[in-house]
Amino acid sequence: MSDETPLPQLLLTTASQPRSLLLLAHGAGAPMDSDFMNTMAEEIARRGISVARFEFPYMQRRREEERKLPPDRAPKLLAHFQKVIAQAETLGLPIWLAGKSMGGRMASMLAADNDLRPRSVQGVVALGYPFHPPGKPEKTRTQHLATINMPMLICQGTRDPFGKPDEVASYGLPDCVRLHWLEGGDHDFKPLKRSGRTQGDLIREAAEQLGAFILAR
Repeated sequence: MSDETPLPQLLLTTASQPRSLLLLAHGAGAPMDSDFMNTMAEEIARRGISVARFEFPYMQRRREEERKLPPDRAPKLLAHFQKVIAQAETLGLPIWLAGKSMGGRMASMLAADNDLRPRSVQGVVALGYPFHPPGKPEKTRTQHLATINMPMLICQGTRDPFGKPDEVASYGLPDCVRLHWLEGGDHDFKPLKRSGRTQGDLIREAAEQLGAFILAR
C-alpha cells in the first residue's frame, strides 16, 4: 500500500506525566478537532495518557478544498494510519491505537493484522464502533475482530444505531475485547435529556474507562 499524502503535524494533547500515547483517529464525517474529539482528548489527557490526533487524506482535502468528500477506501486509510504510527513512535511512549467510529474500525483492523501492526502498538480502543450500518444489522463489520489477540476496549452507547447491546451480544467477540456500555448514549455519546445526564458526562465516563483500561496494562 502507498500513500503520497504529506503527513500533517500531529495535534497533541499532552498529559502532565504521560505513561502512554493514544493515537486517536476521527470518524467518517467530522475532523480531528470536532467538539467531540477536543473534549475526549482533554478528558483522556487528564488521566495520564497523552493524545495525538491526525486526519486521513480525504479529510485533509476537505479542509483545503472546502467541500465534502467521502472517506478513502480502507487500504489507503490503513496505509496512512501506519505512517502516522511511525511518526508517533518518535515521541517515545507506548502506543495505543484508537478512533471514533470509522477511525476505531481502522484502528481495530490494524490491530487485528499481525503483518500491518507495528510492534510498538500495545492495544486498541474504539469509541462508538460501527458494528453495522444503521438499519442494516445483517451487514456486520466484525469479521476481523475475531482475530484480535491484544487488549481492546469498545465504549458504546446503548442507543447507538451502529450496534446495540442485544445485537452485539450475539457476535461472539473474543475474550480480549471488553465492552463498556454508556447508558442512554447514541453514536456520539449523547443521552436523552430526561436521563439528567449530558454528552460531557458520557465522554468523561468513557475517558475514565479508557484510562483505567490502558494504565492497568
